[in-house]
Amino acid sequence: MTLEQFRAHCAKKQGFSEDFPFGPETLVFRVAGKIFALMDVDTFSSVNLKCDPERAIELRERYEGIIPGYHMNKQHWNTVSANDDVPRKLLLELADHSYELV
Repeated sequence: MTLEQFRAHCAKKQGFSEDFPFGPETLVFRVAGKIFALMDVDTFSSVNLKCDPERAIELRERYEGIIPGYHMNKQHWNTVSANDDVPRKLLLELADHSYELV
């Protein structure tokens, strides 16, 4: 999946906004001013997404491409690979889940 495809999916959500609060390489998606996704704008190899803690553990056990959130609260955030064994449909579903949690 490309960053453009992922962004197009998220941009359809009500209250969506984006910015670069951590520097020019880290793109942040927000809803109501709160972060629901963070990614490297240059590589888009993965994205940090908020996740229900119990579901986060299940996902990490099932997919090699889902690990505890890099530089995030490990209980509530996952880093999800955009290119490994995580299906595109699941990546978009997890973006929706993160949006809904926020």
